[in-house]
Amino acid sequence: MAALPEEPAEVVAVKPDPEAGTSPQPPAAPPAAAAAPAAPPTAAAEGEAAGSIGEAAPPKPAAPGPAASPAAQDRQTLLAVLQFLRRSNLRESEEILRREARLLSDDLGAAALSPAGAGLLGALGGDGDTAGGEALLSRVTAAAAIAIGGSAATVASSSPGVAAATAVPPGKVGGGVVVEDQPDVSAVLSAYNQQGDPTLYEEYYSGLKHFIECSLDCHRAELSQLFYPLFVHMYLELVYNQHESEAKSFFERFHGDQECYYQDDLRVLSSLTKKEHMKGNETMLDFRTSKFVLRISRDSYQLLKRHLQEKQNNQIWNIVQEHLYIDIFDGMPRSKQQIDAMVGSLAGEAKREANKAKVFFGLLKEPEFDVPLDDEDEEGENEEGKPKKKKPKKDSVGSKSKKQDPNAPPQNRIPLPELKDSDKLDKVMNMKEAARRVRLGPECLPSICFYTFLNAYQGLTAVDITDDSSMIVGGFADSTVRVWSVTPKKLRSVKTAADLSLIDKESDDVLERIMDEKTASELKILYGHSGPVYGTSFSPDRNYLLSCSEDGTVRLWSLQTFTCLVGYKGHNYPVWDTQFSPYGYYFVSGGHDRVARLWATDHYQPLRIFAGHLADVTCTRFHPNSNYIATGSADRTVRLWDVLNGNCVRIFTGHKGPIHSLAFSPNGRFLATGATDGRVLLWDIGHGLMVGELKGHTDTIYALRFSRDGEILASGSMDNTVRLWDAVKAFEDLETDDFTTATGHINLPENSQDLLLGTYMTKSTPVVHLHFTRRNLLLAAGAYSSQ
Repeated sequence: MAALPEEPAEVVAVKPDPEAGTSPQPPAAPPAAAAAPAAPPTAAAEGEAAGSIGEAAPPKPAAPGPAASPAAQDRQTLLAVLQFLRRSNLRESEEILRREARLLSDDLGAAALSPAGAGLLGALGGDGDTAGGEALLSRVTAAAAIAIGGSAATVASSSPGVAAATAVPPGKVGGGVVVEDQPDVSAVLSAYNQQGDPTLYEEYYSGLKHFIECSLDCHRAELSQLFYPLFVHMYLELVYNQHESEAKSFFERFHGDQECYYQDDLRVLSSLTKKEHMKGNETMLDFRTSKFVLRISRDSYQLLKRHLQEKQNNQIWNIVQEHLYIDIFDGMPRSKQQIDAMVGSLAGEAKREANKAKVFFGLLKEPEFDVPLDDEDEEGENEEGKPKKKKPKKDSVGSKSKKQDPNAPPQNRIPLPELKDSDKLDKVMNMKEAARRVRLGPECLPSICFYTFLNAYQGLTAVDITDDSSMIVGGFADSTVRVWSVTPKKLRSVKTAADLSLIDKESDDVLERIMDEKTASELKILYGHSGPVYGTSFSPDRNYLLSCSEDGTVRLWSLQTFTCLVGYKGHNYPVWDTQFSPYGYYFVSGGHDRVARLWATDHYQPLRIFAGHLADVTCTRFHPNSNYIATGSADRTVRLWDVLNGNCVRIFTGHKGPIHSLAFSPNGRFLATGATDGRVLLWDIGHGLMVGELKGHTDTIYALRFSRDGEILASGSMDNTVRLWDAVKAFEDLETDDFTTATGHINLPENSQDLLLGTYMTKSTPVVHLHFTRRNLLLAAGAYSSQ
């Protein structure tokens, strides 16, 4: 079969809607992307990336006419910005910029702007529109910053009338602007953006705090979102500019005002007291270089903008422009409860554009199989007095999928492995089991069978159970992988080559004859890793097993010979999780290097690299149709990636701690996520919305699983409990109208206890894995803890 192309995911920069936010630039790519081994970008890709930064387009042929020299263009750009600052009564900023550029006041008064410079001034907002001016100022800064990258690179802005910023070699004089130490205008602008009296930072912040606390209730909740990102950026700016005493005083005065779910981040922040500390802290570097996203109504934003302009509070306005992305929506402001449900991640909320891409969440059409009737089925029919049916019986769930799901991806959207005879036989068995499946619901809860690992002094770190519930595997901190049979049938290895040569290859029971009865045992131990094993996953056909470890490798084991077949090396740091695709062949891994990788079993290099998380990728899960992968991260976000092109098509925020468990509903429409905050959040994948919040657990949720028909959601936690939730009730009557989708005005049920169907406690065993058998018996697993 044809495999996906062996190349990392193409990184596509999305231009934000100018009406949607105050910042015209997409967030800078996190260092994680750079850390991933990727092929060199093509010229086309480089052009696209360069053209999307700051909305600047690649150079175009100049129109006929006299061409302005680079120095003259620099001067025109600078003069236009200075005149804009003067018209906006930003005298202090104008003085600082002129002083840095060593430009006399008379030069500004007497200077005549060229048509390009006049166009720039008009675009900056010559009529006093400071919002447009700040936005374009940031755009000019970005375009000028690109020019620094090459000695003679020229980047033309896509906005009409904006002159191109061109790099000028140091020491050159251009049109009255002396450029001795500053390489070009961008250096001046960046210096201007970073100016600020360190002794006034506390006054600026307390002034804004007083204004927000005294504003109307409807605006206060939305504007309060500014406190945390402003606090962090102002503190980092003080530390970066080596104002250590002012930074310490600022932190001690205001850190207690931040929301409780930011306490872990503030603990890290408090340890950064010198500029040198920031260089080694990747999380805070990400926070400084990527934009913190806030979703605010237009009325609240206008209120904030008016206040900052009246108070001439340039320092805070600069931080808002440089480091925040304010996603503005029209309509009523959100309530405190609605905001609290969505915030808490390392980079704020997701932009609305991030969740607008179409997602094919439907299931693929299943191949048709004839399921012969068993003897007991025939006897049962005779007892009821009905004649025997010669027509093969079809599984009810299987028959539903015979009709093409309108939300399903095209059958050949990604290459999938062809079904072998053994796979077809297994699907027939699955359908037979499904025919006898218990229909679960509030009145019919599942029985639970708990597998407790006793004396697990090796430290149980991962568990998985085969789809047919015949084997269970444990990954341990002593670097071993242990496989048990949980049926009377023992685990056997294939005979040696010498013994195999004596077997008749044409016999009907050749598969049984090649197994060595001498090796039969209930337990097999696999050695190979050189560090704790953090993730395990059985292949759908039960012939293979994946394991990932602190040693940075993913290993593929044969369950016929119980030996290691391949070691996949791509991650440079510990790999936290791995999982097989529902169709086999493909698998995904995620680790400490903050990226997830898509692999195929017959390729030693990853097919896709999914970069975008700002912290460790802690858990991974394939969508039931295998076209998408969900990843949970320590940056407190969940992302959904398209396997076909590597794009991130959904970003879900709302958890207040690292995410450790993911589960798709059987119909592929919903996703459940669990984290260290003890909450289970439910998401509508099609609309990109949170639709439920399940509260009850008091510790990290390590296991989530839907029943085979999707009626029950089971959650397992470190609080030693398994809880069962009514999934049907949780997903009915969803508010997914256009307004809710556009603004994020989600209304979660007040009391999630109405959805709780049962709580089952263990004596002293944290729950690390859950699994529903084909007949809907719930299996749970964990290691007994004597503490």
